[in-house]
Amino acid sequence: MKLSHKIAEYGGTRPFYTFEFFPPKTDQGFENLLSRISRLVSLEPLAINITWGAGGTTKERSLELAGLTQTEHGVDTILHLTCTNMEQGMVDDALRSAKERGIHNILALRGDPPRGEEYWIPTDPRFTHGADLVSYIKSSPEFASSFCVGVAAYPDGHPDRESDDDGELEHLKAKVDAGAEFIVTQLFYDVDGFLQWVKKVRAKGISAPIIPGIMPIQTYASFLRMTKLCGTRMPPNLMSDLVPLRHDDQKVKDYGVALAVQMIRKLVNEGGIRGVHFCTLNLERSVTRVLEDLGWAGGSPKVANKLISDTPVVPDSELVITPHNATDSATHTLSTAPSTDSEAGKGELNNATSWDDFPNGRFGDFKSPAYGETDLWGSSIMSRKQALQQWGHPHTLDDLTTMFMRHLHSKIATTPFSPTPLSPESLMIIEHLERLTRRGWWTVGSQPAINGASSEDEVVGWGPRGGYVYQKCFVEFFAETKDLERIERKVKGQGQGWVDFFAGNVQGECRTNVPDGGRNAVTWGVFPGQEIAQSTIIEKESFLSWKNEAFSIWSEWASFYPPDSTERQLLDSIRNERWLVSIVHHDYMDPSALWTFLFGDDAVV
Repeated sequence: MKLSHKIAEYGGTRPFYTFEFFPPKTDQGFENLLSRISRLVSLEPLAINITWGAGGTTKERSLELAGLTQTEHGVDTILHLTCTNMEQGMVDDALRSAKERGIHNILALRGDPPRGEEYWIPTDPRFTHGADLVSYIKSSPEFASSFCVGVAAYPDGHPDRESDDDGELEHLKAKVDAGAEFIVTQLFYDVDGFLQWVKKVRAKGISAPIIPGIMPIQTYASFLRMTKLCGTRMPPNLMSDLVPLRHDDQKVKDYGVALAVQMIRKLVNEGGIRGVHFCTLNLERSVTRVLEDLGWAGGSPKVANKLISDTPVVPDSELVITPHNATDSATHTLSTAPSTDSEAGKGELNNATSWDDFPNGRFGDFKSPAYGETDLWGSSIMSRKQALQQWGHPHTLDDLTTMFMRHLHSKIATTPFSPTPLSPESLMIIEHLERLTRRGWWTVGSQPAINGASSEDEVVGWGPRGGYVYQKCFVEFFAETKDLERIERKVKGQGQGWVDFFAGNVQGECRTNVPDGGRNAVTWGVFPGQEIAQSTIIEKESFLSWKNEAFSIWSEWASFYPPDSTERQLLDSIRNERWLVSIVHHDYMDPSALWTFLFGDDAVV
């Protein structure tokens, strides 16, 4: 059913809500997301949203997932669709595939010109702005009657545009005038600012339903990353509330739930909002807790409505952290939801119930539905402006080495592989990272060995207070074939079972000494009253997933320069000729073990 019709006909005594999911990067994560969705569907969302990767990078997975949620779970599904960087015919193909799967709702996204400007991959000339995509669908004899089309809006301003509020409202009005029938907003945390923005939207003559995007805070680090990426404005008290909690992941999650509840109550009571959109990031516990605390999950809808209408809005300064027993309540709801026997992880040390509690590091658990981060609106994290300002015009290998060294020395804030400044944790091993980088082995991931540090440690701590965390040392870098062969020989001859490695190239080759099915837990924690949590695991599938992403970054970076330029030729050659290498040393009790292996007798560096 079309979402515009569902909203118009919605007669529930509590506001409606929708859930957003992204296609996981691994087969196991994809299968296990289906189990997760089956549980969340029991909470009766009005619709489910499935994201679409930039340039159609997740096309097949997005269509498959959307088809399954639409047909097998019987929930109306909204398929995200981007026009930026979509090659000729891809939009038509996606719309036909959606139509075949019984999908009647599209969220048309990304109204910017291609970020690579004239040096980006060829795009369909029909689609320069988001309004073009809306207009194309709504004016097409083939698609107009089949789809209800929605668009995105940015209450805090578009992160990639410098236009003022009036300019952003003009962009939004153009999309609605082209035929958009509903609006889903980017995440925000300033409710007062959002309500003022809604008044401006209505004053502009835009009457389409507005569904505010709510993202419960999961971890302090991910909160900082997402709000920076989205250009989100912060209420004055938000950071002052979060900073004292930042080293206790459980308290951050509890705060995130309490804040989301507070925001939604205010949106409903003061703004008359009829529904909200949850950006789940493929996580289930926090969203479930929010709905339970609102009184919207289970029970009588009339009771849920009473909770909203009779509950006063608490001033932000009096925001109360949800007690830990809220977790028990949410867990009870999940345990009573439909379950499947196929969900992986059951009975394992790192079982399915703890996959997403305290994610730490890039890898996480490859079986988790939340494995592999995604941009909310299907766009790149890079821009040509950023590339030229921070990474310049590399003509030689030495230029690339200089760029990576400047990042290590905090002279530039990012590299194409590291969207944030060097972490304090990396500073613990910076002399070793410098040595590798000077060698031309540009490091893109690493962590020091940690043997039982407090979970409250400001640099390496994570998880609840009162625990201890452990790490094996690992490092990732790009190297030439001759260097990889030296590493392989030394691992075989001197590794003595303590050293594991993975190496992959853009051609799809993979070299490793890890047996099939082998899994290396490189980060784990021991906390009072719960099982050991393995939060970062390196094994073949997760490495290959990251390897593919890493080499696509070289391609994207190269696309910012003219096709025949020295910069493009250099970056393309790196992509085509080098290997991504990941090395783990299992002796976490010796912080120098990996570096002694690499730099000691018969050094490979």
